[in-house]
Amino acid sequence: MRLDLAMCRLRFVRTRSAARRLIEEGHLRINGVRVERISRDIAVGDVLTLPRETSVIIVRIEALPERRGPPAEARECYTVLDRAGTDPLAAAQDSNGAQG
Repeated sequence: MRLDLAMCRLRFVRTRSAARRLIEEGHLRINGVRVERISRDIAVGDVLTLPRETSVIIVRIEALPERRGPPAEARECYTVLDRAGTDPLAAAQDSNGAQG
């Protein structure tokens, strides 16, 4: 499934054009790699890093939604790994991957 469509169906953004804007500006990462093409496919098991209004959220895709349903249905399709709170995963590791 295309990343822009998945972002909309998972309710991370309201519209596909908003998803396209985030992708084209380089704000999204899949499995730690910056995504710059809106046509990039996403699969079950991929880890997304995406910006929120004042933070970053990291999620693992558990299922690809068939439609843009209610928020509860969308939340069943991913698992939140890190909400970038007081001790975000990215800040807790050094460049070698060691906890720090």
